[in-house]
Amino acid sequence: MKHPNSTLANIFELGEVRRNLPALVKYLAFLVGIILLFAAIFQLLMVRVEGQSHSWITAIYWTLVTMSTLGFGDVVFTSDIGRIFTVVVLVSGTVLLLVVLPFTFIRFFYAPWLEAQVRHRAPRHLPSTTSGHVLISRYDEIASGLIERFAVSGIPYHVIEPDPVAAAHLVNEGISAVTGDLDSRTSYEQFQLDQARLLVANRDDATNTNITLTVREVSNNVPIVGLVDHEDSIDILELSGCTHVLPLKVRLGEYLANRASAGSGNVDIIGSFKIGSFKELQVAEFSARYSPLVGLAVRDTHLRERSGLNIVGIWQRGQLVPAFPHTEIDEGTILVVVGTAEQLAVLDNMLQTNEHKLDTPTLVIGAGTVGTAATRALKRKGVSVHVVERDTRTSDQLRGVADQIVVGDANDRDVLMKAGLEETGAALLSMNDDAINIYLSVYCRRLKPDLRLVSRITHNRNLEAIHRAGADFALSYASLGTEAIISAIEGHDPVILDQNVDLFSLQLPSALENKTLAESGIGSQTGLCVVAIQQGDTLETHLQGSLVLEAGTELVMIGRIDQHKAFLETFS
Repeated sequence: MKHPNSTLANIFELGEVRRNLPALVKYLAFLVGIILLFAAIFQLLMVRVEGQSHSWITAIYWTLVTMSTLGFGDVVFTSDIGRIFTVVVLVSGTVLLLVVLPFTFIRFFYAPWLEAQVRHRAPRHLPSTTSGHVLISRYDEIASGLIERFAVSGIPYHVIEPDPVAAAHLVNEGISAVTGDLDSRTSYEQFQLDQARLLVANRDDATNTNITLTVREVSNNVPIVGLVDHEDSIDILELSGCTHVLPLKVRLGEYLANRASAGSGNVDIIGSFKIGSFKELQVAEFSARYSPLVGLAVRDTHLRERSGLNIVGIWQRGQLVPAFPHTEIDEGTILVVVGTAEQLAVLDNMLQTNEHKLDTPTLVIGAGTVGTAATRALKRKGVSVHVVERDTRTSDQLRGVADQIVVGDANDRDVLMKAGLEETGAALLSMNDDAINIYLSVYCRRLKPDLRLVSRITHNRNLEAIHRAGADFALSYASLGTEAIISAIEGHDPVILDQNVDLFSLQLPSALENKTLAESGIGSQTGLCVVAIQQGDTLETHLQGSLVLEAGTELVMIGRIDQHKAFLETFS
């Protein structure tokens, strides 16, 4: 417990209190002078007008009682001039004692003390035993997604916030935050940087460079993931000492380009710019259009028997849904499969016999960083690209890259028609404003109902809205950043499936040891789909219900975050 003297000492140690103390002393001196002046006038009026004699103590007593509006009535004036003087003292006291004095006390003493208490809620250092934690340099939507994933995985984290008050607010919201300067070596030493699992530099490019340089003064071993807005900053961050540099806006454009171009009939073995790989598994998606799978139920494709691949999901209007045995495949179906590179090659050969490519262009609306990256990615795939951009200077960056550039507003029907909306098979919305992308989704869907519509989203809260507006697929900057950082921690390529769907691995809980896959009830109790099993050095993808789960087995599963939590709660 703090003693009053120590609390008072802490108050006077505050810089703001020290700066305001002279003004406070002047006001108190002025107040004492007013009280003495009123006491002297009281003495004068009592002697010359009222014919009474009182001590100075009584005079000061009457003045304070009157100014504070207590008015006991034991000492009063009976003359008019005395009563007028009483009114003057009363009004003055109301202003000076009941208004100005409390405000002065709160402003110069209580508020600084309260702010100091708030500042001390966020720790400035971590215990020396802290280890295996992740340090995040800013709390934003990416950090929010990371924290949600860390809660499932049991990974400790700490958000670094330079402003102690903002850090205290994060602590009050249940966020593990510490306060310290981002460019201070001492701060990182107090945050046990040497024992950290990872540091995430997710501020602007210049600040991230400064963070990286400072961190490298403390530790050469801790991995650093740096996020960059501009491609020109990649080399700078790498030279500064970043372990992983993630140009998320460029990656976002390339992922959206992959989604927009889906439907050519070929399997894409997903590399760094598409869905990704996990251990020895490759994750791919392909369109059933013009393939022999159209019109068949999933169980009738015999895809597992013919190629060894597992169909883990189907895209339906922007949502990744489970591939049930009775689910029928139509021309608009996009299937997500998991298997080895050799198994995907078998499927690729199956589909190439029915290859049917369309030469229709893809329409990119918005030529910012994301739109430019998407355009370049589409051109690398051999897709014709038409771009709509209202800023002439921005559109000039794509001269010689895009097949056609139309300068104008995308909400103008004539501009869209000039850009070839009627001929295009897919449109990619890459505007930086979620509201505009939602509006354009509705507009483009009405103008061409069969259009494949892909959009970027900045805030996760707008995902449902843009799907309702007609987008077939939407990916947010925050989700991509979260998955990219989690992949860096786990040591594999990013696997971007759906907003809340993840591919992950877990050690077999003891409760499931020596049970068959069918007896485990993983799918029925949690909704997760087991896509592979790692037993020693062997990765088994041909899964049967009779497969016995041995101790030490590692399960590779696909599912949502809430299903991941349900698995841990049910079996661990």
